[in-house]
Amino acid sequence: MEGYRGRIKAEDLMAYRVKVKESDLLILTPYNRYKEAVDVLLEVRGSLEAYIDLHPDFAVSLVPLAAEPGAPHLVREMIQAARITGVGPMAAVAGAIAQAVGKKLVAIEDEVIVENGGDIYMCSQRDRVVALFAGNSPLSMKIGLKVRGIQMPIGVCTSSGRVGHSLSMGKAHSVTVVSSDAAVADAAATALANLVQGPSDMEGTLKRASRIPGVLGAVVICEDRLGAWGELDLVPLEGL
Repeated sequence: MEGYRGRIKAEDLMAYRVKVKESDLLILTPYNRYKEAVDVLLEVRGSLEAYIDLHPDFAVSLVPLAAEPGAPHLVREMIQAARITGVGPMAAVAGAIAQAVGKKLVAIEDEVIVENGGDIYMCSQRDRVVALFAGNSPLSMKIGLKVRGIQMPIGVCTSSGRVGHSLSMGKAHSVTVVSSDAAVADAAATALANLVQGPSDMEGTLKRASRIPGVLGAVVICEDRLGAWGELDLVPLEGL
C-alpha cells in the first residue's frame, strides 16, 4: 500500500483494500470482510449516484442544500453535515461513506477501522493512535492522535490545502477534526481548512471549530506550527 497507507498498522487486525469507482477504502477488521464491505459500498454508492442523476446540483454545490423528498440516508447525512458546517454536501462524502461501511461491519465485527482518502471511521474496544499526515510539513507523521476505546465509535477526518485532490480554498498542511459523526468531521475539516491561509489564521480557525455542533476537537498544522482545540490526546509517534 503506497504512501501514508504503508504506515497504517494494527497488529491485531487484517488490512484489505476495497475499491469501487472513486471510492478506495482501506479496511481493518479481525477477519477479512471484503465481500460484505463491497456489498455495502455498492449499495451506498448506488443510492448516491441515483440521487445525483436526479439532482446534479448536489455534486457541485459549494453551499448547503436542502434534501429533496425521498433522499437516501447517506444523502441526508451529508446534507445535515453540510448545513452544520456551511459547506457543500460533497465535502462530507468520504467520511459519510466510510461511516456507512463501518456501521454495517460493526454488526459482525467488534473491531472496525475504515479509512477513505484520509477520512476515518473507527469503532474499537481498545485505544488506537491516528498519525497526523501533513504533507511536507516538518510535523508530518511526528504527532499522533490517541483515541480511547470509550470514545468510539468516532470519525477522524482530515482536509488539506496542499495534499490530495479534494477542493480546498486554504493553505493548511492539514486540518484534522474529531466527531462522533464522520460525515460532520469530514465536512468540518473542509470548512476549517478553507480558513487557513497561513499560521496567523490558526487561532481563529480553532475558535471556529469550537463553535461547530458535534465537533469534539481539531488539530491544525500549517508549515512548522501546530494548534489544537478540544479534548484531544496528542502523542509523539517516535517509538510507536
